[in-house]
Amino acid sequence: MKDRAMNSGIDDKPRRLGRRELLVGAGALAASTLLSASTGAAAQGPAAKPLLGPSSVSERRRLGSLEVSAVGMGVQNMSRKYETTVPYRPEMINILQAAYDHGVTFFDTAEAYGPFECERILGESIAKFRDKVVIASKFGWDIDPDTGQMRGGLNSKPDHIQRAVEGSLKRLRTDRIDLLYQHRVDPEVPIEDVAGAVKDLMDQGKVRHWGLCEMGLGTLRRAHAALPVTAVENEYSMFWRGPEKEVIPACEELGIGFVPWSPLGVQFLTGWIDANTRFAPGDIRGGESRFSQENRSHNLALVELVKNWAKRKQATPAQVSLAWLMAQKPWIVPIPGTTQMEHMVENSGAAAVHFTPAELAELNSAVRAIEVQGQRLPDFVLALSGVDAPPKK
Repeated sequence: MKDRAMNSGIDDKPRRLGRRELLVGAGALAASTLLSASTGAAAQGPAAKPLLGPSSVSERRRLGSLEVSAVGMGVQNMSRKYETTVPYRPEMINILQAAYDHGVTFFDTAEAYGPFECERILGESIAKFRDKVVIASKFGWDIDPDTGQMRGGLNSKPDHIQRAVEGSLKRLRTDRIDLLYQHRVDPEVPIEDVAGAVKDLMDQGKVRHWGLCEMGLGTLRRAHAALPVTAVENEYSMFWRGPEKEVIPACEELGIGFVPWSPLGVQFLTGWIDANTRFAPGDIRGGESRFSQENRSHNLALVELVKNWAKRKQATPAQVSLAWLMAQKPWIVPIPGTTQMEHMVENSGAAAVHFTPAELAELNSAVRAIEVQGQRLPDFVLALSGVDAPPKK
């Protein structure tokens, strides 16, 4: 497309093309080998033998006017996993660089992840091909811009946004953020003031597009009227379908792209979690009632459904779960995160899984028939979602 380079920073002749072509050609073999050899490969179980298609993402999608790979990558847990362990940093860099080789051009992070550390890891990883990829980051928490100390609460005051973005740019080793989100709505700052601060950053060339996360519907409409919104990032998966009611229809009406975070249901849809799983102290899933032992026993019916479809499609449960999201709308781009190379390869292959209209109708019907029990987040986190900003006086 004529405006491809202008809109996404991705040209038609990406660096390291020869290496990528080799990876595409050997993708199925590499993915199968990696996943079969891994005793912890998500969703498979000891007797499973995944049958994967291509492991590279060739499809491109649009979030508004921004072009990205059909499957992106979330960079959240590369400084601290859900299990509270710290991953090996050089391997995280290897995974991010390999993701680019597998066709991923959309990387999502935030100043709050670490705080700061995941932006640093991403910035170091993509420095050599920064102009070939799209970086998304976020502001909105009350974080000391100098020390990274989480001071509690939210802060979207215009002067704080400016300082937060300056810090993100340094850590990401770049001169602009392609997609800047407000991480959560600040109930004390009119969204029009937030849009004005982002517009100033756009005028300075430091931000190219903007979006909102987990906002109230009224705030989305006001934000879009003040400064056109490129994308909304909300939790969305078979395990949490809340956005289908109002948010996704609003995005379709307004021409806004949608980016599902936690597209694999915090690992649940991969089959990695079963009735016997116990969560480490500090693992947020231990505070989500949908993961309580009683609710989990009920909710595992959804995992069995996904596993059955994985067999039908000769794919893995993770790939089916991601492909289901992409099949809902052509402007939905999931951003699965991982700290394991084999899972990155697996996730990248999801773009090759497709459903016929009849298959999609059948799968959608089966998903709707399973009512997930329990809340998706702890109460104190859930209270920050669906919030509307105060009116502009």
